[in-house]
Amino acid sequence: MKAMPWNWTCLLSHLLMVGMGSSTLLPRQPPPPSQKRSFITFRGEPAEGFNHLVVDERTGHIYLGAVNRIYKLSSDLKVLVTHQTGPDEDNPKCYPPRIVQTCHEPLTTTNNVNKMLLIDYKENRLIACGSLYQGICKLLRLEDLFKLGEPFHKKEHYLSGVNESGSVFGVIVSYSNLDDKLFIATAVDGKPEYFPTISSRKLTKNSEADGMFAYVFHDEFVASMIKIPSDTFTVIPDFDIYYVYGFSSGNFVYFLTLQPEMVSPPGSTTKEQVYTSKLVRLCKEDTAFNSYVEVPIGCERSGVEYRLLQAAYLSKAGAVLARTLGVRPEDDLLFTVFSKGQKRKMKSLDESALCIFILKQINDRIKERLQSCYRGEGTLDLAWLKVKDIPCSSALLTIDDNFCGLDMNAPLGVSEMVRGIPVFTEDRDRMTSVIAYVYKNHSLAFVGTKSGKLKKYQPGDEGREREYQDSKLSPAPHLRDLEKA
Repeated sequence: MKAMPWNWTCLLSHLLMVGMGSSTLLPRQPPPPSQKRSFITFRGEPAEGFNHLVVDERTGHIYLGAVNRIYKLSSDLKVLVTHQTGPDEDNPKCYPPRIVQTCHEPLTTTNNVNKMLLIDYKENRLIACGSLYQGICKLLRLEDLFKLGEPFHKKEHYLSGVNESGSVFGVIVSYSNLDDKLFIATAVDGKPEYFPTISSRKLTKNSEADGMFAYVFHDEFVASMIKIPSDTFTVIPDFDIYYVYGFSSGNFVYFLTLQPEMVSPPGSTTKEQVYTSKLVRLCKEDTAFNSYVEVPIGCERSGVEYRLLQAAYLSKAGAVLARTLGVRPEDDLLFTVFSKGQKRKMKSLDESALCIFILKQINDRIKERLQSCYRGEGTLDLAWLKVKDIPCSSALLTIDDNFCGLDMNAPLGVSEMVRGIPVFTEDRDRMTSVIAYVYKNHSLAFVGTKSGKLKKYQPGDEGREREYQDSKLSPAPHLRDLEKA
């Protein structure tokens, strides 16, 4: 097998480096003199951290979200154009929209941390959201990063919050003859009255249109959103939902989350706070969010539980891995990284696992749960949203694969955890990021670690799995391995 082109290998490394929080795009150390192939590097300003990266699949241009700046780079990491996003005068206690209500808090020079970067291919623009002013987003022209619009007149224009560590994920649903939709999920940082934790917004063709980022549907009783109830904070004062990854597949939009919950340890009558990882699913066409379902996910190997989700990536199975898993090559797989335990979100243990989920199996589990609930079995089982147990209501209804909910038995939680298939575990250098793809029928996963190493895994044929040599982001081992793959 011929080696994969260096540009693509380099791109994989770029994506992982941003996932590991580096402010340098390859390498952190120069390659050894004996290595013939040299790195292409890009370094931002000393005070700039790199937060997000997206690549235009049509041109290969790289868009990099940093602190106070957006970069457009060529595929060989040459700076083509930049757009400054900060710093500016701000105060995190100022509530949106600032143009409507004056803020009386003292303003100080504040950095703008990029929190979300999305390419809107249909309208040839970049959506860049930052931490200033409770989360203002700019719409920038892809060619030259010219500002097309910056909605800030209404409360719904503020999408991402001021918390620099808060997670924001967006998924664009595109239509041929209608305005697109943006499903956006964000940690609310104690401000649920201003930020729904998940919502669907209008992406108007006109970047300066008054309806940009308005809710897809909103009346007195129903809206295209879900908010965290104030009662939840009386049970868990620091409750929030942290969004790790988002994607669309088929008729659905998915988000992978990390969130706290109160549980009773075995044999105990008292409850303690733990963190749990969940998959959230919504129908693309559901304006009332009646299709909202949560499913706990985790991984286990040799009796050790891995419950704290670190990263995820959607890929296809490929012919070789498909044979092993008993699925079709074109089926969607979720490659995930979990760390051990579930007590502390911010202090994950170094033990971690790379696990695979078959998306169809998760959907089948959701379908089973929906069908049982519409038979009147059990409760809605969504403690943080419903606060109390609400019994499922019985209805004569057959649930198919594309069922999008009714105004009864919704939103819904799945109590039984769906377990992923463990591929590899790491005991010392925690895995923190992952991407995967299919190359010549082989499914390959690149994983970044806490110490800055890049590892390549190939889930094997007939159950045999191979872990390739890791490196400090040196290309040579991975290229050699691909030649032999």
